[in-house]
Amino acid sequence: MRKKVLIAEDQNDIRRMMKVMLELHGYEAIEAIDGLDAVEKTCQFNPDLVLMDLAMPVLGGIDATKAIRHFDHNSNVPIVALTAYGDFYKQKAIDAGCTDVIGKPMVFESFKATIDSYLYPAAA
Repeated sequence: MRKKVLIAEDQNDIRRMMKVMLELHGYEAIEAIDGLDAVEKTCQFNPDLVLMDLAMPVLGGIDATKAIRHFDHNSNVPIVALTAYGDFYKQKAIDAGCTDVIGKPMVFESFKATIDSYLYPAAA
């Protein structure tokens, strides 16, 4: 069974590029267009990993992460924060419940290695 990755990203081009890259590497990619959509789709689809943009409309990534962590069945899902703001949000993201923080723009090889390390920890 393919691992499910939820992509929470408000920028259409970035979200679609990430979806294509993940699907090319065998993952099932689910798209969320803002933080509220991410919370709803995490509860609906139970992804194996969430990629969470921190700066989104409706509900930001920090608050969306806190909401996801509120539900017991989502308490262990890895949430990897994505941010173009460098270290500015890093500690806030970790404190909110993010497992890791990746800066934008992303280098896909290291990005994929990070995803693989959470989805296939024995192989990492």
